Amino acid sequence: MQITTIQLPDLFNQLGLPNSDLAIARFVKEHQPLPQDVPLPEADFWTEAQRQFLREGWHQDSDWCVAIDKLDALLRH
Repeated sequence: MQITTIQLPDLFNQLGLPNSDLAIARFVKEHQPLPQDVPLPEADFWTEAQRQFLREGWHQDSDWCVAIDKLDALLRH
């Protein structure tokens, strides 16, 4: 059995965003720091479709959770 971990580039691709290391670093730099009182899916820079995907990923405890949590942590630094 092979377990595949979803990485940040996969998440960015799923969100329809450029997913190179440089593009991810630019996105994080542009949007950080995300205030502690703003849940990641509620940030004002997402489209409604992106928000819905992030909400569902968290609420359903999907395979995307680790990557979503990592992005959340990066944006809060």
